[in-house]
Amino acid sequence: MTNQGATGRKAHFSRCGRYRYALERTFSGAGGDGSVLLVMLNPSTADAEQDDPTIRRCQGFARRLGAERLLVGNLYAWRATRPKDLFAATDPVGPANDRWLRHLARCADRIIVAWGAHAPVARSEAVSRLLARYGKPLLALGSTAAGQPRHPLYLRSDSPLFEWVVPKPRKVLRTKVWTLPSH
Repeated sequence: MTNQGATGRKAHFSRCGRYRYALERTFSGAGGDGSVLLVMLNPSTADAEQDDPTIRRCQGFARRLGAERLLVGNLYAWRATRPKDLFAATDPVGPANDRWLRHLARCADRIIVAWGAHAPVARSEAVSRLLARYGKPLLALGSTAAGQPRHPLYLRSDSPLFEWVVPKPRKVLRTKVWTLPSH
């Protein structure tokens, strides 16, 4: 698989290898402007040596933005190629994932949220708030019909960036439970 000119290639995994917490690609001679963090749903097959189609696409977006470094994090660190496998995992988030997301957000100059339609609302809202704490605008490549930030894989390479509005926490209404008398 091609590396699109990435000269620096890193990946950070759990000891068991089932969780990928971060991926980094640095571009040689990019003469770029800082780093871009893309936060997607979950990692697939990319690692420090190989790119998968999504990472190749993300590199294209980062280079178009003039970045010299691409950072990748995810709502869930569990490596899976299908969402149903991801959500079948006992702990799809991973024990160190939020710590890595905080680290990546601190290191990035720009943050793009891009987890697509399969993200549960509670997790996407929690991660949106976590990322927003770093005072950098959250950007997205558009939104799905359900209002989630679009995933980059099948988007046009010239897709515009929009500011992502962090959802406000929803209030859970407590209702009284009524017990009907038995007859």
